[in-house]
Amino acid sequence: MKQYAPKNILNIALAGHAGCGKTSVAESMLYLSKASDRLGSVADGNTVLDYDSEEIKRQVSLMTAVAPIEWKNTKINLIDTPGLFDFGGGVAEGMRAADSALIVVSGKDGVGVGTEKAVKAATKQGIAKIFFVNGVCDENARFYRVFEDLKATFGPSVFPVVVPFIENGKAEVYVNLFEYRAYRYTKDGVAPTDMPDLGDRLEGLREAIKEAVAETSEELLDKFLEGEEFTPEEIAVGVSQGVKDGSICPVFCGDAHNTYAFDMFLNSLIWLAPKADTHNELGVDPNGEPVEIAVTPDGAAAGIVFKTVSDPFVGKLSYIKTVSGKISADVPVINMRTGEPVRITKVLTVRGKKQEDAQYIGAGDIGAIPKLNDVKTGDTLCSPLRKVTLDGIDYPVASYERAIRPKTKGDEDKVAQAVKKIMEEDPSVKYFHNHETHEMIIYGLGEQHLDVVVSKIKSKYNVDAVLDTPKVAYRETIRKSVKVQGRHKKQSGGHGQFGDVWIEFSPCDSDSLEFTESVVGGAVPKGFFPAVEKGLREALLKGPLAGYPMVGIHANLYDGSYHPVDSSEMSFKMAAAVAYKNGMPQAQPTLLEPIGSLSATVPDANMGDVMGEINKRRGRVMGMEAADEKGMQIIDAEVPVAEMNDFSTFIRQCTQGRGSHTFEFVRYEDCPANVAQKVIEESKVDE
Repeated sequence: MKQYAPKNILNIALAGHAGCGKTSVAESMLYLSKASDRLGSVADGNTVLDYDSEEIKRQVSLMTAVAPIEWKNTKINLIDTPGLFDFGGGVAEGMRAADSALIVVSGKDGVGVGTEKAVKAATKQGIAKIFFVNGVCDENARFYRVFEDLKATFGPSVFPVVVPFIENGKAEVYVNLFEYRAYRYTKDGVAPTDMPDLGDRLEGLREAIKEAVAETSEELLDKFLEGEEFTPEEIAVGVSQGVKDGSICPVFCGDAHNTYAFDMFLNSLIWLAPKADTHNELGVDPNGEPVEIAVTPDGAAAGIVFKTVSDPFVGKLSYIKTVSGKISADVPVINMRTGEPVRITKVLTVRGKKQEDAQYIGAGDIGAIPKLNDVKTGDTLCSPLRKVTLDGIDYPVASYERAIRPKTKGDEDKVAQAVKKIMEEDPSVKYFHNHETHEMIIYGLGEQHLDVVVSKIKSKYNVDAVLDTPKVAYRETIRKSVKVQGRHKKQSGGHGQFGDVWIEFSPCDSDSLEFTESVVGGAVPKGFFPAVEKGLREALLKGPLAGYPMVGIHANLYDGSYHPVDSSEMSFKMAAAVAYKNGMPQAQPTLLEPIGSLSATVPDANMGDVMGEINKRRGRVMGMEAADEKGMQIIDAEVPVAEMNDFSTFIRQCTQGRGSHTFEFVRYEDCPANVAQKVIEESKVDE
């Protein structure tokens, strides 16, 4: 593929609700532009962009994929992103690399939560938004109902460019409202046809265009409100500028299964969608000062790694969007995160899984670099002559928690290594080893997300892993002071063992043990004090109720006795353990449970349900406030960690995917008697 200047490059992320046909839309564009010699099908598992074995098996996009096409001397980099909410990390990557978002909407199902999320993600990234209503040829499709739905949801900024004329239940004629021409599509091709009679609907569509144009400037809004007509030039300029700056959103339509109306769509993209050179980047220099980076071939090299593929057979592949200059094997660059030079051996143009050597990745363009072992997703690669750090990728917060373990004992390290490799590909996965519960803990965006992780561990790294509910790290403490003796005496030929201590245990506010001594008269020699403390610290790791570590205990060694020959450090360590064992049951031991701080962002309509659920889970609502996003509220609450196991699934279902939450441990509190009893009984069964 030849090299293109930034003014001839479009970077377009395809996004939308799951099942709306994003990958099929991309397939039609690839086929029509002759970048692919066949029209691939998701059902047949032969699409260019859903090439991963998991995607083929599940018949759904799970990760971001890139494919360039050429159309009328313009290179269009298509970035296909997943629609399932569990794979929102892919949407974040695609939006970061794009200059506009093509939001695909089902002609049958209309606006979904995924449509809203795609619009929100594109708005947050500050890129243009273009709607494409797909599947218009389906007999159940209702284009005009979907169009009204788009306007009702996203406001007057939504306007039509291409609309279908339904004749005998078929959508074979498409009208371009800007050219004011109609085209008929059949299996043999496309041909101009007479303008159909759209009746009263035509006036409504024209009014929608004027409404949108009025959104692009104060001057045009005043003109619109005063009922004055726009000139054709005002409409053309208003639409062109408005789409590029993201203030208005055009709507196209067609059918990806037969490529109907896709030529009109591609032609319109060329003049409507913002080119790569119109989207300057903001970065920061080494002093933290903001720097604007122009998208120009003549600038110093700078690019952002927006995606990583890590495969045990193919190796590591880093996808990069070059913002300025050129990225190639001949251009020295450094990684701004590590400060180290990056050795590039070659650069590639990637179309799905196919790779082709390229001379360089120019400004505004997208490509890939193999075998960059010290480079991660979100890293900036730039010339050492102009050091700058570009914005990274804002991944959604993973809040679905599971324990992961191998099916075969002894494979723990293999599972851990496999998860770390998958995290290189998908930074929305989080992982850590809980040393207290001795479990490997993995976080994802939902059940399907972690199910795919487990499948990849098996298929790519040949290790069987299973997911489980994580154990809760309870604690134990005491509520009463007691004075007890701990005496250890053993005689077995030769030197015996003798240690004798009197210790007062009392509650205190600490995360572990507070040890003091007030021995007088040398009843216990000073040299044995550390042994007593060590014996207590070891004993405290296992509480008397359910075997959980003890906290908040003050131990004062105030008396004891020793034997000049038989006493030793070990004897006093054992004596301390005996004192602990004797004293704890008398000191009113109590089970403590971890409490976390929950922040849930939910739609107004779901407030009651979510608050009711928090109460059911023994939580306390601490407050509410309006979120930055219209129609959303933030609920702050404190909830026991033990009750949060499936909250992620609940909030997803309750809010249809609109809600989100974060949850962090804050402190320990007394466990209610009924809950404590259950935990204690379970601990005895486990033993």
